[in-house]
Amino acid sequence: MLTAAALLYPDALATSVTLPMEILQAASQLASVSCRGQTQLRFLLAGPDLEPIRLASGVELQPSISFDQLPPLDLLLLPAIWRNPLPTIRSAEPWLPLLADIASRGTRICSVGTASTLLAEAGLLDHQPATTHWNFFERFARRYPLVQLKTRHLITQSDNIYCAGSVNSIADLMVHLVEIWFGPRISRAVEQQFSPEIRQSFRAAAYQNTQSNTHHDETVLQAQQAIQEQMATGINFPQLAQRLQISTRTLNRRFREATGNSPQDYLTSLRIATAKDLLRRSNLSVGEVSWQVGLQDASYFSQLFRRHTGVSPMRYREAARGKLFDPQETSKASL
Repeated sequence: MLTAAALLYPDALATSVTLPMEILQAASQLASVSCRGQTQLRFLLAGPDLEPIRLASGVELQPSISFDQLPPLDLLLLPAIWRNPLPTIRSAEPWLPLLADIASRGTRICSVGTASTLLAEAGLLDHQPATTHWNFFERFARRYPLVQLKTRHLITQSDNIYCAGSVNSIADLMVHLVEIWFGPRISRAVEQQFSPEIRQSFRAAAYQNTQSNTHHDETVLQAQQAIQEQMATGINFPQLAQRLQISTRTLNRRFREATGNSPQDYLTSLRIATAKDLLRRSNLSVGEVSWQVGLQDASYFSQLFRRHTGVSPMRYREAARGKLFDPQETSKASL
């Protein structure tokens, strides 16, 4: 069974605790169906002691465990800090070393908004990419000059340390973790239950200090650029390989080594992401969207879209625009 925990402090933003908790609990419930009803994940609320904690909003949360009693974790969540984070930083000094200890065990640690300051204070972000709430960018950069602040990314990842710039971003990150832990079917069902109109995929929003984003294979970078430029007109991979002066087999091997995906998978992910954007933001018909992403067969496009999102293009458009959205029906479509 997976174990996640959120640390509670008086200036924590309640929604940055409850929304991740609800997303993960929903995923656990769905996953338990195929496991004879056995709970797949537990979510703990941890406090300095077991006394109830009244947040700045007036919401009162009851810790289920104290900081020093935390068991081995799969995920530790640091909730967003309301307004100025400095008072919370000062009050956190006694337990900040706990963060480094938990990180050293390989536990995923996710901060929300200005809670990234807690990671920075603990020294976990030195020379690493990070983000924070947009309103604190300048002060964060001055206080933590060793941190590689990424102001254009809503999410950052460096190994097991994640930063999300907002509550919406932590929801995107939770959906990503659900896919890792429970698979794409359950992540799609959960995603469609929690505001699909604001969803942005983890890969679209995140800066990852990992091989897929930091590779230095110039040939593969040229291939990626060519795929992006020719997505709408179609691309012939053998011809692309010839233009890059390598074999098709070598292109496939090097592309997968550098990005973790094949060139075809990369092209498909671009097509689906572009189609989602067009369905959300334009009134193009499904056939026109299909043409825009380089697929002449609208029927095949619809099948491909459903395979990757769990819903039809029109159903996605309705849900994304807040029309006729029925979580039950959408969940059925993903099964």
